[in-house]
Amino acid sequence: MEQTDRNIVKKAVFNRPDDANKGTLGSLLCICGCYGMAGAAIMSGKAALRCGLGLLKTALPKSIYPIAAGAIFESVFFPLEETSDGKISKSNIDFLLCEAEKSSAVLIGCGLSVCDDTAELVNSFIENCTKPLVLDADALNCVATNPDILKKAKVPIIITPHPGEMARLVKSTPKAVNENRAEIAADFAKEYGVVTVLKGSGTIIASPEGRVMINRTGNSGMATGGSGDVLAGMTGSLLAQGAKPFDAAAAAVYLHGLSGDIAAEKLDKISMLPTDLIDEIPQAFRKCGF
Repeated sequence: MEQTDRNIVKKAVFNRPDDANKGTLGSLLCICGCYGMAGAAIMSGKAALRCGLGLLKTALPKSIYPIAAGAIFESVFFPLEETSDGKISKSNIDFLLCEAEKSSAVLIGCGLSVCDDTAELVNSFIENCTKPLVLDADALNCVATNPDILKKAKVPIIITPHPGEMARLVKSTPKAVNENRAEIAADFAKEYGVVTVLKGSGTIIASPEGRVMINRTGNSGMATGGSGDVLAGMTGSLLAQGAKPFDAAAAAVYLHGLSGDIAAEKLDKISMLPTDLIDEIPQAFRKCGF
């Protein structure tokens, strides 16, 4: 099994030419958040921007728009119609698919919540979107009852499950998943044709073609709600900038863990927060030779 290292970052991250502009550095549509989960949309968006993204477009329920807009000054926002309990309404699907056409990649799922409307949204994107997708968190929970829908995708997909989400996808338990992480991730990637990032200690990155990597950066200080949102944003950012799906996933995982290691050195594992990882992304890039 291969191991991630700074070389995978060099493969996925491109040097910025002097004549670069926001239109040449990728645009990411993030469809994230629900009432009570504004932080997930904020952390994924900030992490995406820290990885060199040209343009961030954040689509979220209008009830949490003021919170997110006050935290991410650099994003374009699409405040969306929502259900009675603050989740993204399915009435937005046509608009969001249209906006996806103007983007380089799409991230769906961080803080999304699971309901009939969000499930229809996720399924519609899997079946109809023409730009590469990152499915995280509740986007995966939305498809857990019918993972075969992943086979209907027209575009590359990266999924980023933690062991609980992976267990729901394969009808197993988190304990069983963690006992056989590499094989489960590799089998799922091959069967469903998606790059699979199985998070946890020694995150596994598996491709549909059979390539498998294990990551050795990162530490237990990252075991806090929100760390996955940061990784999802980083992955979407590199994908939007033109990295191949497997390279984008592996590089994001390596940089995410390295940012966590830098944060742990400064703050200790007990006190570090997911937002601290975002602050250390620039230093992680420097350690990789950028």
